[in-house]
Amino acid sequence: MVNRLGKNTHPYIPNSLPEVKQEMMQEIGIKSIDELYVDIPEKYRLKKSLNLPEALSEFEVKKHVEALLSKNRTCSDMPVFLGAGCWPHYVPAVVREIVQRGELLTCYTPYQPEIAQGMLQALFEYQSMICELTGMEVTNCSIYDWASALGEAARMAARLTRRSEILIPKIIHPERAATLHVYTEPAGVSVNQIAYDSETGQISLEDLRSKISDKTAAVYIENPSYLGFIETQVDKISKETHEHGALFIVGVDPTSLGILKPPGEYDADIVVGEAQPLGNSMNFGGPLSGIFACRDDLKLIRQMPGRITGMTTTLDGGRQGFCMALQTREQHIRREKATSNICSNEALCAVASAVYMALLGPEGLRELGETIMYKANYAMHLLSKIDGVKVPVFKSAHFKEFTVNFDDSGLSVKEVHEKLLQRRIHGGKDVSKELPELGETALYCVTEIHSREEIERLAAALNEILDGRRR
Repeated sequence: MVNRLGKNTHPYIPNSLPEVKQEMMQEIGIKSIDELYVDIPEKYRLKKSLNLPEALSEFEVKKHVEALLSKNRTCSDMPVFLGAGCWPHYVPAVVREIVQRGELLTCYTPYQPEIAQGMLQALFEYQSMICELTGMEVTNCSIYDWASALGEAARMAARLTRRSEILIPKIIHPERAATLHVYTEPAGVSVNQIAYDSETGQISLEDLRSKISDKTAAVYIENPSYLGFIETQVDKISKETHEHGALFIVGVDPTSLGILKPPGEYDADIVVGEAQPLGNSMNFGGPLSGIFACRDDLKLIRQMPGRITGMTTTLDGGRQGFCMALQTREQHIRREKATSNICSNEALCAVASAVYMALLGPEGLRELGETIMYKANYAMHLLSKIDGVKVPVFKSAHFKEFTVNFDDSGLSVKEVHEKLLQRRIHGGKDVSKELPELGETALYCVTEIHSREEIERLAAALNEILDGRRR
C-alpha cells in the first residue's frame, strides 16, 4: 500500500501530518517536540531515530499476526490434562453471545447507581447465584482472582479479630501462597502452614491444634485441595477454628459445589474461589475472576473488599432499580478508611459466570460435578494399572484433579511430559519442586470436555512411554 501522505506520516495517525504537528505545537506554545522533554536529563535522551521496520498495510499486519498465532497449540489441537488454577471447561455458545453484546461489552464497570442498570442487574444476579452456590448470604461483584481474594480475606480477618496470624494448609497453590504473603506482610500478619497426613493428604488436626492460638485471625483451607483431594474433616476444622475465636476461610472450585456440601453448611465465615470454570475460557491464563462471599454479619460485610450491588425501588412510583449498595474502596472514601485498594472488578467475567450458572441451573451444576468426578476417577483407574505409576499419591477421594507419581518408572515428570507432547498430548503440571517430598509427581486434570477416547489415549501413551523405558 502506497503511503500518499509522505514518508514521515502514518495513515492512521492524523497528527503525523507536518502541518497538523505545527498547528498543535503553536497552540501549546512550543517550537519543537524536544521542548516537551526538557525535564528529562540530556544524557537519558535518545539521539538517533529508532530502528523500526516500515509500516505494514492492514492486510499485511493480519497475515503477520496469523503466522505468529499459528505457532500456538490449543485445546482444540490436542487433549490438555493441565489445570492447577486455570481449567479447561466447555463454554456454551450462548455465554459468548451474551457477553459480546455491546450493552455489556462496552460497559466497562458501573460507578454510579443511576447508570448502567443492565450491568448492575447482571452483577446482582451473579451475586445471588454465587450465594446459592456457596451457601453464604453476601457476596461482592467479583474480585481479580482466587489468589487476590485470599489475600483480601486474610487482611479482612486480621482487621476484624485484631490478630496477626493466618494458618494455611501446606498443600496450597504456590502462587496463591505467594500472593497471600504479599498482602499480609505489610500489615504485620504472619502466615504459618499446617502439616498434612502423609497417607491421605488431609490436614493434620493434631498440628492444627498445636498451632492455633489467641493470635490466630483465621484458618484457611481449600476444598477440594490444590492437589484435587476432598477435605473430609471440614466440620472438625470449623469447630476448632471458632472455639479459638478465629474466622474460618474456605477456598473452593465452584464446579465442585453441585455435588459437595457448600461451605456455608459447615459454618465458613468467608468463602473465596475462582469463577473461571463458570463460563470463562482459559484465554492463555487470564483474565480470571475471583469469588468473595461472607456470612450475613454487618461487621463482616462492612469490611468486605470491592463492591456490592443492591436492588431497590425508585421514589417515583416504586419501580425496581439497582445500585451500588457498598463500595468501601479507596476511590470512594478517604484512603485511610478504605478496606482495600482493589479499584475495579472482573465485571464482564462475572456476567459470563451469571449467564453460565443461569443456563445450567442447580440440576445442570449437579450433573456437571458428577460428570467431572466420574471422568477423573475413570482416568485414575486406567492410569493406576500402568507399571511404574502411582495414582493417586494420596488415599482420598478426588475431584477433577489428581496426582500421578513416576518414581518407580525411572523417568522424571519433565521427561514424561516431553514424550507426551511428541504424541500431541499435553500432560499435567510438574509439582516435584513445589512439594519435593512427593517425588516425581505431576498434577493431572480431567473435566467434562475430556472424552473417553482421550482419557484412554493418555493411558495408552503413558504405558507406551514407560514400556519403552523398561526395555
